[in-house]
Amino acid sequence: MKPEDIFAPVALLALWTGLVALVTGARRVRAVMRGRTTPDAFRLGESSAVPADVAVANRNLMNLLEMPLLFYVVAIAFYVTRQVGRGAVELAWIYVALRLVHSGVHLTYNRVRHRLVPFALSNVVLVTLWIWFVRRVL
Repeated sequence: MKPEDIFAPVALLALWTGLVALVTGARRVRAVMRGRTTPDAFRLGESSAVPADVAVANRNLMNLLEMPLLFYVVAIAFYVTRQVGRGAVELAWIYVALRLVHSGVHLTYNRVRHRLVPFALSNVVLVTLWIWFVRRVL
Protein backbone atom coordinates (compact mmCIF):
# COMPACT_ATOMS: atom_id res chain seq x y z
CA MET A 1 0.00 0.00 0.00
CA LYS A 2 1.29 3.45 -0.97
CA PRO A 3 0.64 6.50 1.24
CA GLU A 4 -0.94 8.17 -1.79
CA ASP A 5 -3.75 5.58 -1.68
CA ILE A 6 -5.49 7.79 0.89
CA PHE A 7 -6.16 10.28 -1.91
CA ALA A 8 -8.30 7.95 -4.04
CA PRO A 9 -11.37 8.24 -1.78
CA VAL A 10 -10.59 11.93 -1.28
CA ALA A 11 -10.57 12.47 -5.04
CA LEU A 12 -13.82 10.56 -5.52
CA LEU A 13 -15.62 12.62 -2.88
CA ALA A 14 -14.24 15.86 -4.32
CA LEU A 15 -15.35 14.87 -7.83
CA TRP A 16 -18.77 13.85 -6.51
CA THR A 17 -19.08 17.25 -4.80
CA GLY A 18 -18.27 18.93 -8.11
CA LEU A 19 -20.92 16.86 -9.86
CA VAL A 20 -23.52 17.78 -7.24
CA ALA A 21 -22.55 21.45 -7.71
CA LEU A 22 -23.22 21.08 -11.44
CA VAL A 23 -26.55 19.35 -10.79
CA THR A 24 -27.53 22.12 -8.38
CA GLY A 25 -26.66 24.81 -10.91
CA ALA A 26 -28.53 22.99 -13.67
CA ARG A 27 -31.62 22.62 -11.48
CA ARG A 28 -31.52 26.32 -10.65
CA VAL A 29 -31.20 27.40 -14.26
CA ARG A 30 -33.89 24.96 -15.39
CA ALA A 31 -36.29 26.17 -12.69
CA VAL A 32 -35.84 29.79 -13.76
CA MET A 33 -36.09 28.99 -17.49
CA ARG A 34 -39.31 27.03 -16.94
CA GLY A 35 -40.82 29.87 -14.92
CA ARG A 36 -40.96 27.86 -11.68
CA THR A 37 -39.08 30.63 -9.87
CA THR A 38 -37.19 33.84 -10.55
CA PRO A 39 -33.50 34.67 -10.26
CA ASP A 40 -34.35 36.87 -7.26
CA ALA A 41 -35.39 33.75 -5.33
CA PHE A 42 -31.67 32.95 -5.08
CA ARG A 43 -30.63 36.42 -3.94
CA LEU A 44 -29.87 35.21 -0.40
CA GLY A 45 -29.12 31.61 -1.33
CA GLU A 46 -32.53 30.03 -0.81
CA SER A 47 -36.04 31.26 -0.19
CA SER A 48 -39.55 29.87 0.02
CA ALA A 49 -39.89 30.63 -3.71
CA VAL A 50 -37.25 28.02 -4.60
CA PRO A 51 -38.79 24.73 -5.78
CA ALA A 52 -38.20 21.77 -3.47
CA ASP A 53 -36.10 19.77 -5.98
CA VAL A 54 -33.74 22.73 -6.33
CA ALA A 55 -33.56 23.38 -2.59
CA VAL A 56 -32.78 19.70 -1.93
CA ALA A 57 -29.89 19.71 -4.40
CA ASN A 58 -28.53 22.88 -2.82
CA ARG A 59 -28.87 21.39 0.68
CA ASN A 60 -27.04 18.24 -0.42
CA LEU A 61 -24.24 20.37 -1.81
CA MET A 62 -24.02 22.18 1.52
CA ASN A 63 -23.87 18.79 3.29
CA LEU A 64 -20.92 17.88 1.07
CA LEU A 65 -19.12 21.08 2.07
CA GLU A 66 -19.62 20.69 5.83
CA MET A 67 -18.46 17.48 7.59
CA PRO A 68 -16.40 16.26 4.62
CA LEU A 69 -14.07 19.18 5.26
CA LEU A 70 -12.92 17.30 8.37
CA PHE A 71 -12.46 14.20 6.21
CA TYR A 72 -10.20 16.07 3.78
CA VAL A 73 -8.17 17.44 6.68
CA VAL A 74 -7.66 14.07 8.37
CA ALA A 75 -6.72 12.42 5.08
CA ILE A 76 -4.07 15.06 4.44
CA ALA A 77 -2.92 14.79 8.07
CA PHE A 78 -2.47 11.02 7.71
CA TYR A 79 -0.41 11.57 4.56
CA VAL A 80 1.75 14.43 5.87
CA THR A 81 2.60 12.58 9.08
CA ARG A 82 3.33 9.37 7.15
CA GLN A 83 0.69 7.45 9.08
CA VAL A 84 -1.33 6.15 6.14
CA GLY A 85 -2.09 2.47 6.59
CA ARG A 86 -4.59 -0.06 5.34
CA GLY A 87 -7.04 0.71 8.16
CA ALA A 88 -7.08 4.43 7.45
CA VAL A 89 -7.60 3.88 3.72
CA GLU A 90 -10.39 1.36 4.33
CA LEU A 91 -12.15 3.73 6.72
CA ALA A 92 -11.76 6.52 4.17
CA TRP A 93 -13.44 4.37 1.51
CA ILE A 94 -16.25 3.45 3.90
CA TYR A 95 -16.75 7.13 4.71
CA VAL A 96 -16.98 8.06 1.04
CA ALA A 97 -19.31 5.16 0.25
CA LEU A 98 -21.66 6.25 3.03
CA ARG A 99 -21.60 9.86 1.82
CA LEU A 100 -22.41 8.72 -1.73
CA VAL A 101 -25.35 6.66 -0.47
CA HIS A 102 -26.57 9.63 1.56
CA SER A 103 -26.36 11.90 -1.50
CA GLY A 104 -28.04 9.31 -3.71
CA VAL A 105 -31.03 9.08 -1.39
CA HIS A 106 -31.12 12.85 -0.82
CA LEU A 107 -31.05 13.70 -4.53
CA THR A 108 -33.59 11.09 -5.62
CA TYR A 109 -36.50 9.95 -3.47
CA ASN A 110 -35.28 11.77 -0.31
CA ARG A 111 -36.66 9.60 2.50
CA VAL A 112 -35.28 11.07 5.69
CA ARG A 113 -35.13 7.72 7.49
CA HIS A 114 -33.23 6.17 4.59
CA ARG A 115 -30.63 8.92 4.39
CA LEU A 116 -30.26 9.31 8.17
CA VAL A 117 -28.54 5.93 8.58
CA PRO A 118 -25.71 6.49 6.06
CA PHE A 119 -25.33 10.09 7.23
CA ALA A 120 -25.05 9.11 10.90
CA LEU A 121 -22.76 6.17 10.14
CA SER A 122 -20.51 8.39 8.02
CA ASN A 123 -20.10 10.71 10.99
CA VAL A 124 -19.20 7.76 13.22
CA VAL A 125 -16.59 6.66 10.67
CA LEU A 126 -15.22 10.20 10.46
CA VAL A 127 -14.84 10.44 14.23
CA THR A 128 -13.21 7.00 14.19
CA LEU A 129 -10.72 8.22 11.57
CA TRP A 130 -9.85 11.18 13.75
CA ILE A 131 -9.44 9.03 16.86
CA TRP A 132 -7.24 6.63 14.87
CA PHE A 133 -5.13 9.54 13.66
CA VAL A 134 -4.77 11.14 17.10
CA ARG A 135 -3.78 7.83 18.69
CA ARG A 136 -1.10 7.24 16.04
CA VAL A 137 0.38 10.71 16.13
CA LEU A 138 0.04 12.03 19.67
